Amino acid sequence: MDNIGKTFSAFGKNVQDSFKPWSTRTQQYVREQLGQAEDKTELPPDYLELEKRVDALKQVHQKMLQVTSQYTHEAYDYPSNIRESFNDLGRTVSEKVSLLSNSHSPSEAAAAMTAPPSARPQPKTFSHAIARAALNSSQTLAQQQQAAGGSAAGSVEDPLAQALEKYAIASEKVGEARLAQDAAIQARFLAGWSTTLNTNLQFAARARKNVENARLNLDAVKAKAKTHGAFSIPGQKREQFGDAEEHLSEEARAEIEAAEDEFVGQTEEAVGVMKNVLDTPEPLRNLAELIAAQLEYHKRAYEILSELAPAVDQLQVEQEASYRKSREGA
Repeated sequence: MDNIGKTFSAFGKNVQDSFKPWSTRTQQYVREQLGQAEDKTELPPDYLELEKRVDALKQVHQKMLQVTSQYTHEAYDYPSNIRESFNDLGRTVSEKVSLLSNSHSPSEAAAAMTAPPSARPQPKTFSHAIARAALNSSQTLAQQQQAAGGSAAGSVEDPLAQALEKYAIASEKVGEARLAQDAAIQARFLAGWSTTLNTNLQFAARARKNVENARLNLDAVKAKAKTHGAFSIPGQKREQFGDAEEHLSEEARAEIEAAEDEFVGQTEEAVGVMKNVLDTPEPLRNLAELIAAQLEYHKRAYEILSELAPAVDQLQVEQEASYRKSREGA
């Protein structure tokens, strides 16, 4: 029983010791908010400037992440007015084109377009949607030509149908490049900036809070010393302790010195933490990675479309030549 009593007694003392500084700081804070505190220890100008810079950096991270977080949503450029069916999203355009090339009848071609879905639904990006629409349009023209007694099933001879099929394949490749860009941005930019916002800047915020607590505690100790008559020179301001130390009791002097040491120590630590957050090259490195990912995507899209354009241009030239020849014959 004695041991249990000692344990509870120690626990109660720990709670009391933890509660006392919090209570003292809270009372000082309330007095300041009510305008009842005569003096308030000022923070160094350099420290206040660091706080402003850290606040600005936090705002930058919040603003950029608010926008760039869209890269985590696959369908950020997917038109809201599109209504695609389960079959539309069942297989990739490339898979459907491969199945179509092996079909030998209109029914087989139709089956290729409605083949059982693969492991997962196809991506909902704008480029993928264009690809699916272009392939469906190509098949509409091909099927109409076949129904009219034109070419054999699976052989697309209509120039527009051929161009649409080529465009469908290219658009799907562009869509895949966009998804690769998004994955790179998530890993190399969003992860880093989220860490800075949620970890590094939080460390700085915690260090600043410790400074504020130490400052409140120091001013509360000074106020207590004055209230209890630890020093009492008429008209003497409380911050002028250097001229009034002889009027302080040893206990009050020790308590004030300890609070001042704590305040100085917390301030120095916070300065170090804030400088580290401001000086780290990580955010700029992450931004460079974002730009690199965007550049790679646009470069890949340019290469895909540059390869497609001459093929479609050739189909267009051949169709115009055929059209003129038919008109001349008429």
